[in-house]
Amino acid sequence: MILTDTHTHLYYQQDDQKRAELIQRCLDNDVKRLFLPNVDAASIPQVFQLVKEYPDMCYPMLGMHPCSVKEGWKAELQVIRDSHKDNTIYAIGEIGIDLYWDKTTLDIQVQAFREQINWAKSLKLPIVIHCRDAFNEVFEVLEQENDDDLHGIFHCFTGNLEQAQRAIDLGFYLGIGGVVTYKNGGLDKFLQQIDLSHIVLETDSPYLTPVPHRGKPNESSYLIYVAQKVAELYQTDISTVADITTANSKKIFGV
Repeated sequence: MILTDTHTHLYYQQDDQKRAELIQRCLDNDVKRLFLPNVDAASIPQVFQLVKEYPDMCYPMLGMHPCSVKEGWKAELQVIRDSHKDNTIYAIGEIGIDLYWDKTTLDIQVQAFREQINWAKSLKLPIVIHCRDAFNEVFEVLEQENDDDLHGIFHCFTGNLEQAQRAIDLGFYLGIGGVVTYKNGGLDKFLQQIDLSHIVLETDSPYLTPVPHRGKPNESSYLIYVAQKVAELYQTDISTVADITTANSKKIFGV
């Protein structure tokens, strides 16, 4: 069985021993593929260092997180883009719109989102979308930019059934993480109405820790709890969930 964590910031752990322990716990729980999004220019070296340490397990992505889009964002985005020249990447992400923390930057968030979508298209790569309190705004951009080259993942999907179907219709997979295990998370009310062929698994570690470890820092090995909950909702076994969602990740990322 191979579980794929399509979104983890495991590189935030800078203690070598603790990082090695995190990786070992992943292997102990069959989490054998980790996709790493940076969030800004400063986090790029951390991502590629982890990839260098575990090249058969870790896969890098590049992008500018919407919360990193501030005054002067174009110069920082250029630094991020330039870092691709010497490194293989598998997606542009995480990118998108976040109106939870700061609504005043919506205009430049939209600009940065569009620019990175077009960057992804030029590279024939998927995008990994961060969307918080901004479904309408994200969908507006996606529908304007929609073509055969636009595809990817709605990271940490927390919308409703209608929004899920809208994302799928645009060629996106739903990234399902710890929220699916929360009593009032909402996903358990409708997720089983969506075919597993449209779903990938993620942790977003160290955030959004699943039950039974909620309240503690998340880690990629906890993907096992997400997979168990998804298996329960779909009335199937965890191996089936692992097989299908990992196959989906391979279709998206090409690896």
